[in-house]
Amino acid sequence: MKDNTEVTNVADILEKFGKYQMLQYFYASLPALVVAMINVNYIFVAGEVNYRCRVPECDSLNSTYNVTWWPASVDECSKPVLNQTLDDVLCTNDSFAGSREKCTDWIYENHDTIISEYDLACQPWKRTMVGTIHNIGMALAEMAAGWLADIYGRKFTTVICAIGCIIGNFKTLAPNYNTYVSIEFIEALICGGVYTSGGVLMLEIAGSDQRLLAGVVFAYAVYMGEAIFALIGMAVPYWKSLIQIICTPSLLFFFYFISIHESPRWLIIKDRIDEAREILKNMVRMNKLNVDEDELNNIDNEKLKALYSYGDSTKKQGLKQIYQCKKLLLWVLVSSFCRFTVSFVYYGLLINSVVLPGDKYTNFLLAAVMSFPGELISLFLMNKIGRKLPLMVGFLLCGISCVASGYVSNEHAWLKICLFLVGKLVTAACYTGTLTYSMELFPTSVRGSLIGLCTLAACLGNMLAPLTPLLTPLLSSILFASSAVISSVLLIFTPETKGAPLIDTIEQIYDKSLSERKKQNENSKENSESMNTRF
Repeated sequence: MKDNTEVTNVADILEKFGKYQMLQYFYASLPALVVAMINVNYIFVAGEVNYRCRVPECDSLNSTYNVTWWPASVDECSKPVLNQTLDDVLCTNDSFAGSREKCTDWIYENHDTIISEYDLACQPWKRTMVGTIHNIGMALAEMAAGWLADIYGRKFTTVICAIGCIIGNFKTLAPNYNTYVSIEFIEALICGGVYTSGGVLMLEIAGSDQRLLAGVVFAYAVYMGEAIFALIGMAVPYWKSLIQIICTPSLLFFFYFISIHESPRWLIIKDRIDEAREILKNMVRMNKLNVDEDELNNIDNEKLKALYSYGDSTKKQGLKQIYQCKKLLLWVLVSSFCRFTVSFVYYGLLINSVVLPGDKYTNFLLAAVMSFPGELISLFLMNKIGRKLPLMVGFLLCGISCVASGYVSNEHAWLKICLFLVGKLVTAACYTGTLTYSMELFPTSVRGSLIGLCTLAACLGNMLAPLTPLLTPLLSSILFASSAVISSVLLIFTPETKGAPLIDTIEQIYDKSLSERKKQNENSKENSESMNTRF
């Protein structure tokens, strides 16, 4: 026995938070930080640059974008026509006729993005398509990662996905646009699963009082990655150097095969009891818990599963059992739409931050930094009040802020940016809250798969977000607000999870529903007897 005065039961080992969780949280957060940078790389790498048509009669091979003779009435996709071809004559505004021709060659203000590298002038759909293709890969990755995490484990999936981020370096070697977006897709397809498996791993080693903390820490890693990416973009704007800086650190994740641990909950569900017992022992040692190690060593498999309320974990549970449980199916649908909304609004606001008045890097950094106080608000309110009510109010506030920002013109830049940042702050609070809440709703036996399905909906929001700059600012704001309000209403149909133990099997949902109905019947019977007595 340890010398601690407080005795911890074997069943409560996972409820005790200590050095073990802190270290594992740190390990699980680093891949999320790297993937966060990769996940938004296209905002700068495929960012718009100024350009104009090349006029051979006036431009040399070394001509720059800024010239005094460019006619103010001519757009960047048209070529102004000279009054006459003149040799060795300096071009002026008076040198051009009023007619225009279709431009086929451009001069770019800089070569910091792939727009100039692959000559994408006047093709805005190709620029936005980079983000959409990236997020399609993320959607498939996170859905597959949920399945892989349930089959092969949270640790294995997280490590493989984290190492796979190194493939992004090959984008710098792409000879053309099509090759570039193909590698972009493959990169997202491999590394995107970190968001699913890493988040689930952190949740499952936390006690009921620390589950929200797990979500906040994971989200902070994502926000930190976005903020660091903005700072790197300020210092190193050239796209090839930027990609190499954010992708190369993934080599370090090879060490994760020996440093990060598997989820003991998953191991118990999979009947790998000996491995689970060793991890529990590690928790006892690192957290300095007063646990009877002889009891932990000698406890048989069935008793250990019973202590953690896993029942018959040998019974396979999958999509068929999920579909048969109507209550669980409803929770999945509501969670999926809420995940779609927070991703659509969060990344939509982040992407549109670079088109706000002012410096794009500063605006992006401000949008990323606003996520940090949002997480503190989320942590405080959801621990104090609960999960549902703060989320419902948060979605409503998000909708109001988005609409208000859309109606403010660029002439009132400070007000527009302030409303924009308020919307970003509230969205960040809802982002983590929704992620943690959805994880708490689902049973351990199918949590990875269901989180993968919800993440698929989230990635649909990610896919649509890069297309919003093609719309008017007001229309984008209305779309953001509409989805937020709908999410607020849908949350009425889900239960509160604050302080409730994690559900481990689908059968427990049936048992809980039966218990609730029995309690309701007893209350109705008591009320009826009370009424009869009164009369």
